[in-house]
Amino acid sequence: MEVMMSNYHVPVMLQECMDGLQINPSGTYVDVTYGGGGHARAILDRLGEDGTLLVFDQDADAVKNRIDDPRLHFCEANFRYLENFCSYYKVGKIDGLLADLGVSSHHLDAKDRGFSFRFGEAELDMRMNTDAEISAKSILNTYEQPRLAKVLRSYGELDKASPMANAIIDYRTVKSIDTTEDLSAALDRFLNDKTRNKTLAKVYQAVRIEVNAEMSTLEQMLEQATNLLKPEGRLVVMSYHSLEDRLVKNLIQTGNVAGERVTDHFGNLPQVYKAINKKPMVASAEEILTNTRARSAKLRIAARI
Repeated sequence: MEVMMSNYHVPVMLQECMDGLQINPSGTYVDVTYGGGGHARAILDRLGEDGTLLVFDQDADAVKNRIDDPRLHFCEANFRYLENFCSYYKVGKIDGLLADLGVSSHHLDAKDRGFSFRFGEAELDMRMNTDAEISAKSILNTYEQPRLAKVLRSYGELDKASPMANAIIDYRTVKSIDTTEDLSAALDRFLNDKTRNKTLAKVYQAVRIEVNAEMSTLEQMLEQATNLLKPEGRLVVMSYHSLEDRLVKNLIQTGNVAGERVTDHFGNLPQVYKAINKKPMVASAEEILTNTRARSAKLRIAARI
């Protein structure tokens, strides 16, 4: 089946995601990361007239790409409000949920959004929702050292988080950190030709996650998805870094995002999900050649018990 592709963002592992959802033509599905609508179009192609699809995206550019289809309900909101919108649209239980996490290629390629260090000087923004109050700039210029170091350590998994936080604070006492160039200059002594890109990628990841409260919103969404999925309903989640993947893995293995093994009165661990793939699926070499974003993608699929 041919699926329309969007220039906004090329869907990663599209066929694997559709296979994972096991779409029932009359079922109800949720795509919590609409983006350019690539995955949503593929779901709609497989739904019948009485099928339903809810999609979530808070980005203004994604809203412009909304598909005009009576079966689709566009929720212009953060996916932490999953249960609220399911209630609003009178959706009781769902047959499947798809999440393609991380930053879309559209965001990375939009210089003015400040998601990437690949361009020349650009304003440090990184807000998925451009109406949000907190930007990368405000974090880098206002957070005190312990809080900034914690962000870099927890979300960037950077070994030198504390001295990096010190360097940022030292720099901003002289000049405000407003652009990608400012941030590179502040961290100059931690950057060398061999590891520069990898180090900056971790810093940008850490700041972006903090700006958009990505980990807490993902935890909330996964917990709500567990409440909403029907028995045998499918959870299909694609993550792009170990922090996201760990939460999804924890949920599938233990039934909670913290990975706590909470046993019943008989000492048994209640099974909430059955893993469809024991190890995360990765993109083929052919797909990675045509879509470099697929390189770091890990896909986990589970069925609600």
